[in-house]
Amino acid sequence: MGEGNQSVVSEFILWGLSNSWNIQLSLFVIVLMLYLLIVSGNITILVLIITDPHLHSPMYFLLANLSFVDMWLSTITTPKMITDFLRENKTISFAGCMCQIFFAHCIGAGEMVLLVIMAYDRYVAICKPLHYFTIMNLKRCTGFVLSSWTTGFVHAMSHLVVIVELPFCGPKETDSFFCDMPLVIKLACIDSPVLDVLTNADCGVVAVTCFILLLISYTYILITVQQSSKAGAHKALSTCTAHITVVMIFFLPCIFIYVWPLNITWLDKFLAVFYSVFTPLLNPAIYTLRNKDMKNAMKRFISNYFGPKGNF
Repeated sequence: MGEGNQSVVSEFILWGLSNSWNIQLSLFVIVLMLYLLIVSGNITILVLIITDPHLHSPMYFLLANLSFVDMWLSTITTPKMITDFLRENKTISFAGCMCQIFFAHCIGAGEMVLLVIMAYDRYVAICKPLHYFTIMNLKRCTGFVLSSWTTGFVHAMSHLVVIVELPFCGPKETDSFFCDMPLVIKLACIDSPVLDVLTNADCGVVAVTCFILLLISYTYILITVQQSSKAGAHKALSTCTAHITVVMIFFLPCIFIYVWPLNITWLDKFLAVFYSVFTPLLNPAIYTLRNKDMKNAMKRFISNYFGPKGNF
């Protein structure tokens, strides 16, 4: 069936975000600038954490992984969207479409698990500070990160093996700017209500489970913070506020796209753009602008490499 699919439908047509040429040109400039900010912002965080010894701690190790994941989460769809703004015919090959679906769900699910791990890291740091470096050692952190990638891979494969085998024999146009799983399923030449329910349930298991674990972690943290000293409570609250903000802007679009779809085209497009462009952009901004350690690391980096005694 897989060979038949590709021989009948070798590509899909994407309608994009707008039919107006002027709007598309404006969006091209805006999204291109945002994407450059996403890549440069996340690379900056990675470079700072890798090069600055003051940031060689479990929390920043996980933050570096989050920046890496965010950069690729945006890269799955944004470059294609940017080039399509300048094209009249917005097409994507069958293989390219399947790749987008696979990597979007692999990296998306992996990031959900990573956010849970980051919440657990903050739970240990605040609720069990004396045992923090014993519990969150490098070996365990590396294992946690590998588990997030493994979860993402298994989740994505569970979708891909189903979608690749669907019979695509006629309709090939979808009202989106990238290959999104629910929209591609609707193009299959079969009745898909049961399949829609199964795929939504699969996404729901990952998203809702991670979301519940996050709520439990931050509930414990907030209870502990209330019993702490004012100085410690203020610092813990500041860190947790940043984490909770990231969780909200990442999970809410996912839930309304995959778990509890509203089936409103313009809203689905907005949520998809928010998920693939604004979330990876806001994460580095939230973690760097609110974090004194990152600000100090940036000052040290500039002083060492671009200051009077630097090499440049």
